[in-house]
Amino acid sequence: MNLMKAITYSRYGNPEVLQMKEIEKPVPGDDEVQVKIYATSVNSWDWDLLRGKPYLYRLLFGVFKPKYKIIGCDIAGRIELVGKNVKYLKAGDTVMGDISACWGGFAEYVCVPEKLLTLKPSDLSFEHAAAIPQAGVLALQSLYDGVSIKPGYKVLINGAGGGVGTFALQIAKSLGAEVTCVDSYQKLEMLYNLGADHLIDYKHEDFAEKGFRYNLIIDVVANHSVFAYKKALLPGGRLFVIGGTIPCLLQVGILGALISVNDDRKLRILVHEPNKGLGLLLDLIKKGLVKPVIDSTYHLRDVPQALQHLGDGKAMGKIVIKVNEEG
Repeated sequence: MNLMKAITYSRYGNPEVLQMKEIEKPVPGDDEVQVKIYATSVNSWDWDLLRGKPYLYRLLFGVFKPKYKIIGCDIAGRIELVGKNVKYLKAGDTVMGDISACWGGFAEYVCVPEKLLTLKPSDLSFEHAAAIPQAGVLALQSLYDGVSIKPGYKVLINGAGGGVGTFALQIAKSLGAEVTCVDSYQKLEMLYNLGADHLIDYKHEDFAEKGFRYNLIIDVVANHSVFAYKKALLPGGRLFVIGGTIPCLLQVGILGALISVNDDRKLRILVHEPNKGLGLLLDLIKKGLVKPVIDSTYHLRDVPQALQHLGDGKAMGKIVIKVNEEG
């Protein structure tokens, strides 16, 4: 039997429920490719799927037990095998992508539809490539989806010190925006070095009560009322909520839409479209305008510790998992 190592789980819980196992290596279907994974990265979705929280997610990913036994959605690796209907990719290609349509990134190999993958630039390491897809694309979409950022625009990023926030800060600065970053004190120096114009320690100040207003608010850890957001937006301003508490998400999803009907300020939840705009993001990286910020690197066997580090809220930028050695 052709085996591989993978981090698996069969019940919701804390990182202790994860196990390193040897399982059968997947075989690609007709429209799939088999990827040997060299690196993957950790996202907040992995933390949510691991714990089955917020409970609302269980309607999508398994009510009583997880639908996917292997999580992990950002991958970078090399194609080993291709299905008979694969048109664009071939064995030997190095690729990257967000595979959250099927998951399986915390393993040595995965089989995915070719449409989920993009060729990896040759000058980009596997570790850096794995840090980009989901967080980078979410940041890009929040800055490009219905918004025309102009030099001098005021942008606020709440929860700026994680993966999405560090990408959003750099992309916004590349467009000439004036950026305010909100996070814990420990992350503020890193954000300043990335180009933040203004910094707020959320433990001591509430951005919604400071009296400043913004053209765009990107909230990764949303926990304010829609009325607080509305007050913090300039006329014509936009709020994109990427993550946060369920009460806040429901408020923005329902009341935000109602407020937006008769107001030129728009409050909405960002609907993630995996890999959309990844080519544009890679172009910004090639030009040196954006770079993935890597907090730390773990080995596959240490995925539980990596997820706990993320769950503790301590990560500055992205946590990367090194899976296979290059060679």
